[in-house]
Amino acid sequence: MAAFRTFEPVGVIPACLLPFNEDFSLDDPSFREHLRFLAATDGISAITVNGHSCEVPSLTFDEQKRVIEIAADEVGGRIPLVSGVYADGSLEAARLARMAQAAGASALLVFPPNPFVMGAQRRPEMALAHFRTIADATDLPLIVFQYPLSSGQGYPIDTLVGLAEEIPSICAIKDWCGDPVLHEKHIRTLHSLARPISVLTTHSAWLLSSLVLGCDGILSGSGSVIADLHVALYRAVRDGDLVGARSVYERISSLAEVFYAEPWVDMHNRMKEALVILGRLKRAVVRPPLIKLPPHEIERIRVALARAGVRRDGALIR
Repeated sequence: MAAFRTFEPVGVIPACLLPFNEDFSLDDPSFREHLRFLAATDGISAITVNGHSCEVPSLTFDEQKRVIEIAADEVGGRIPLVSGVYADGSLEAARLARMAQAAGASALLVFPPNPFVMGAQRRPEMALAHFRTIADATDLPLIVFQYPLSSGQGYPIDTLVGLAEEIPSICAIKDWCGDPVLHEKHIRTLHSLARPISVLTTHSAWLLSSLVLGCDGILSGSGSVIADLHVALYRAVRDGDLVGARSVYERISSLAEVFYAEPWVDMHNRMKEALVILGRLKRAVVRPPLIKLPPHEIERIRVALARAGVRRDGALIR
């Protein structure tokens, strides 16, 4: 099956949360409702599934296939879909890539393999081999998920440039380097290539600063909760309206401080609780080893939503 919509690596791309039933099975009806809500947000340019926000490490191959198939059936005719490729081995990554394209993805977000933490930064040819294996399996555009260098899974900038020059289907990076100076260097360097590469920020804890540096868009799990605010911020920065951007960012930062507090492992757990408070999800079930948040933290989320003025159906959350 061909991709439903042409993907352009710009603008606001929410990374969709994945609802589960109490028995940890996929909650298909709630997922469809969540997708419809996101797709109806004016100004988003794509939706990402099978990423961190979908708890992809806990999903089987068949479940990932089901996720992209549901998304394609529900909203694929209206908006491009980015599907994550999360695998420790390049051959399995290629299998996921072929599956996602057949199921209706318009682009792929390629996660770094976990074995890279053991020193692959010193062997850039390994990164090249990984992406070449995936690119040979699909003609979809590829987004490189750039992790912090300190994690061992981030790619040095020379490696990023080499990947962009050697793999024509790479169109963007999702930058999570965590370093503002390096982030700016990524933007300047990748934009200056003979074939410019887009930089999509996921630095949600300092989103305004990141966009002002020249990012081409936002790809973030918090877009599952506040896609409309992301669109407003992106447009204000794009149009040079710094006063308007600051005003929107004041609302976003209230939630970012809560969603991206330590420990980071709970970030999407918190976002699910936010959607329950908003009435957009029935339950905030996460798969083990993640566990439900304590009541005091859920209350912090409720307060942050009210402070940010996040609404559902025109009603301000109290």
